[in-house]
Amino acid sequence: MNAAAGMAFEEQASLGAQGAPLLLVHGAGGTHLHWPEALRRLPGRRVIAVDLPGHGDSPPPGERSVPAYASRLLALLDALGIARVAVGGHSMGGAIALTLALSAPERVAGLLLVGTGARLRVTPAIVLASADPSRSREVADAVAGASFGSGASPELRRALAEGVEAIPPGILHGDFTACDAFDAMERLGAIRAPARIVVGAEDRLTPPRYAAFLRERLPGDGLLTVPGAGHMVTWEAPDAVTAEGALLLAGTT
Repeated sequence: MNAAAGMAFEEQASLGAQGAPLLLVHGAGGTHLHWPEALRRLPGRRVIAVDLPGHGDSPPPGERSVPAYASRLLALLDALGIARVAVGGHSMGGAIALTLALSAPERVAGLLLVGTGARLRVTPAIVLASADPSRSREVADAVAGASFGSGASPELRRALAEGVEAIPPGILHGDFTACDAFDAMERLGAIRAPARIVVGAEDRLTPPRYAAFLRERLPGDGLLTVPGAGHMVTWEAPDAVTAEGALLLAGTT
């Protein structure tokens, strides 16, 4: 892992890589490993997969708002000398990607929006429970239980629960607080970056209607609904997510 601007990230740069780099942003309680390995190592492009502050190898503190996370990412791009990127965002990462496209449109060449929405309300009971470190296992199990399609293996569910439980105290609560306050529904028309959108057909956290709302209001084409997958479509259908990322990058410079 590399580090800059107080944030850890995995970087892959293929020999002769061309076009805008791909910046991958995970969701609430996640790490860069929530993205498919094949996408993180996509041939022909520079790919930067971050651990947001307080997540994975990035030190605390985290943030409590989507705009604050977006500002941290802009600082990272500045530190790396990168003027323009395509941004892939999963769940909360999608909210961050949309915020970047709104607040710094000149920096965003395209959007890969996976399991996300223009508004991300969180169940109040989960927000409350996530503030109590003694309930970390309970919250982790609830997140894992709601994040997969019906055919997902117990191993996938267990891996997600263990990862969420390992997050430092307060970070997940900050993420859920950020998600719950996010609302870009009335601002999507200002986005000019082309978007490709992926959602699991069985996603209960950001259901397919969220993806349809984004598709109707954002530039670009491509809405992939993955049968049998849930919110963690990045793990359940990694090849499909990687292919959509490659299609997005093929249309950006």
